[in-house]
Amino acid sequence: MPILTFSSDIGSKDYLTGAIKGQLLSINDGLSVIDITHDIIPYNYLQAAYICRNAVFNFPKGTIHMILFNIFDERPEHLLLAEHNGHYFCCADNGLLTMILEGKPQKVVSLKLNNNNPINTLECTEIFARAIAEINKGKKIDDLGSNDFSLKVKLPLKPAVTDDGIDCHIVFIDNFENVIVNIRKQEFEQYRNGRNFSIVFKRDQVIKKISDTYADLGDSEPLAIFNSAGYLEIAINKGNAAGLFGLQGYSEMQQQYLNNRMFYQNVKIYFE
Repeated sequence: MPILTFSSDIGSKDYLTGAIKGQLLSINDGLSVIDITHDIIPYNYLQAAYICRNAVFNFPKGTIHMILFNIFDERPEHLLLAEHNGHYFCCADNGLLTMILEGKPQKVVSLKLNNNNPINTLECTEIFARAIAEINKGKKIDDLGSNDFSLKVKLPLKPAVTDDGIDCHIVFIDNFENVIVNIRKQEFEQYRNGRNFSIVFKRDQVIKKISDTYADLGDSEPLAIFNSAGYLEIAINKGNAAGLFGLQGYSEMQQQYLNNRMFYQNVKIYFE
C-alpha cells in the first residue's frame, strides 16, 4: 500500500485538512495517509525543517511526503516534485525543501499550475495528488514535470562556531516545553574536542554536563540532553524549561519584535 505523509501549517480547526485527505484518496484509491503534524508555526522555516527532517526519513523508501508550508509566501508559478534517497517530496518552491535535505535534492521537477483555475490550497493539492497517482503507476518524476526552472534555495541556520564556543539558536519547543537548539551531538563533540564546557541559556543559568536521561537530576533541576534526533535539548526534570526561563523559538518574522522583549532565542556553549 503506498504511503504518504502529510505535514502542514494549516492547523486542525477547520475543514481543510480533511478536505485535502479526501481529495488525495479520491484520486489515489488505497493510499495510506499518515499525519506528521499540522501545527507548524506559520513562516517558521527552522521549525518546519526540524520537524520534517527528523520525521520523514524514518519511513520506508518509496514513501511520498507532502509538505504544505507557506505555499503562498509569493504567488506560486509552479510546485515542486522531488526525489531524494528513495523518498519523494511534494512542496512549494519556497526554500524549505533544501533546508530539510540540507542541500539540493538528487532530482527535482516543477509541476505547472493551471492559471485558468483559482490558485488555492485545494488546487495545489489536486496537482500533487495527480502526480502521486502517476508515481504509484511507476512513472519517473522526469516524465511528470519540467527541469527548466531555478530552484529556490534556503540554507539551514547553522550555529556560529569560534575557538572558544558555539552560539546556537532555539529551533523548536516541544509539548513539554523542552528547548531544542541547532547543534547535534556529533558536531558538539567535534567542536568540543574533549574540553570542559558550560551551556549558558540565561544570565544566571549554566549547565556543565550532558545527562543520559531526564531523571538524572532532581525535580525542577535544569539539564542538558541529546534528544532522540541527536539535537541538544535544554529541559527541566518535571518542569517547563521554555516558560520558566523565558526561552523562545527562533523565527525571522518575530526577530525584531522579540529583540525588544525579555525573551532569549540563543543558547551559548563555552569551552574551557
